[in-house]
Amino acid sequence: MISSKFIDRAEVAALIEDGDTVGLVGGGGGLVEASLLHHEAEKRFLDKGKPRDLTVIHSLGIGDRETRGLNRFAHEGMVKRVIGGHWVWSPRMQELARDNKIEAYVLPGGVMMQLMREVAAKRPGLITHVGLGTFADPRLDGGRMNDRAKDELVKLIEIDGKEYLRYLPIPIDVALLKGSFADDDGNVSLDQEPANVEIYAMAAAAHNSGGKVIFQVKERVKNGELTARSVRVPSAIVDAIVVDKDQRQGYDLIYDPAISGEKVDVQPDPPMPSFSVRQIIARRAHEELRDGAVINYGFGIPDEVASIVAARGEVGRYYQTIEHGTYGGTLLSGSLFGYALNPTCMIDGPSQFDFYSGGGLDIAFLGFGEIDRHGNVNASKLGGLTVGPGGFVDIAQNARKMVFVGTFEAKGAKLETGDGTLKIEANGAVTKLVKEVEQITFSGTQAISQNQTVLYVTERCVFELRSDGVHLIEVAPGIDVEADILNRMEFQPIVDEPLLTMPSSHFMEHA
Repeated sequence: MISSKFIDRAEVAALIEDGDTVGLVGGGGGLVEASLLHHEAEKRFLDKGKPRDLTVIHSLGIGDRETRGLNRFAHEGMVKRVIGGHWVWSPRMQELARDNKIEAYVLPGGVMMQLMREVAAKRPGLITHVGLGTFADPRLDGGRMNDRAKDELVKLIEIDGKEYLRYLPIPIDVALLKGSFADDDGNVSLDQEPANVEIYAMAAAAHNSGGKVIFQVKERVKNGELTARSVRVPSAIVDAIVVDKDQRQGYDLIYDPAISGEKVDVQPDPPMPSFSVRQIIARRAHEELRDGAVINYGFGIPDEVASIVAARGEVGRYYQTIEHGTYGGTLLSGSLFGYALNPTCMIDGPSQFDFYSGGGLDIAFLGFGEIDRHGNVNASKLGGLTVGPGGFVDIAQNARKMVFVGTFEAKGAKLETGDGTLKIEANGAVTKLVKEVEQITFSGTQAISQNQTVLYVTERCVFELRSDGVHLIEVAPGIDVEADILNRMEFQPIVDEPLLTMPSSHFMEHA
């Protein structure tokens, strides 16, 4: 007879001991976030000063930029070290890293998901090409984000004359996870969740590390009510379960079965997003799509491309994917990035990244913070602040065609457009086309060696990476190439002759 695994919420935090390595799973906007368990851990620390000196590991962004998610652990003394894939949802943790009050590391999000699978199997870490030439490469930063981060998490190795990175195993002491239902024996279903991400891999890693696997679920059901196909995490690797009757699908979602893939909710095409500089960039990026392409969109301006696809009724023309493990449907944006309405398939995150790493993506659209003369892109550390790229590295390094999208400058730029042209009223205070990026999140050199097609799309112009350098290939109508582009960059690109003009329709409000 299996003893009951169900406990009261007040008992959760006592299961986390000082110095533990705690594995968290989430994907932004509260997606599969064990919010109640996070709350209980924070409450005990604030009340009793325990648990202390934790190592927290997570692959994607977790939080709301204020109090929830990773923010619950962002207290000096509570956390000693963070190994995180994406940090922007927790400004408090970013500040602790910037001020050297914690050891801060970033590893590629997909690598971290796959690493948990390797930990579960007790293999000697993850061996992969992903991260070569980027901040994760030990010849550069080795994933270290501040002065306090001293440990070696990644090694450079060679197999059959080829270079690879070996990401060292990280045993998990406690996994704090979320499911939908649990039966009396403790089998856990994810039926009402918007994605699977690496929930199973994290649970298996913790269990096989001799750690504890703790779930929160919305409802306890009788044995036999969950079919075998419905159970995603078996009772054998679950140690404790808390029922939260108020559990939601996300911060702004109570429950929608069309988001968890339980039913199809046929809806009219959503409206086109309001005209803006973001949409100008997305319109030009949209030109790179081709029928039947397997594609991925990043967070921010890239998801504006997805919005255009949805508004034009083009969803069925492409195979849209999300790194969380979701295929198809209408992709949601903003704080709901990572959710899809009416998805056609949901697989586990580590398997999705297997597909990405092997070159399964035809086209990917990702944002950028900086671009340099080598074609390198920085999206992981800006102004000394740890950003973390999530799945950026895994995606950008392996897509056949990479389309980076972003504004030409940042902070204060004022542009006049809407009539088919673009005029600069005031330049931005922050230059994004720099001589050398602060940190390499995407390696131009690596891309050239892999024969990737790489474009950089801004509202003012379009660049392309070729074997001889970064080429300026298109310019917006109304823009002065010398004054508005070349004089506003820290390096001189190769200017194509003839220089093409971006379509004026992209700059018309009612196109």
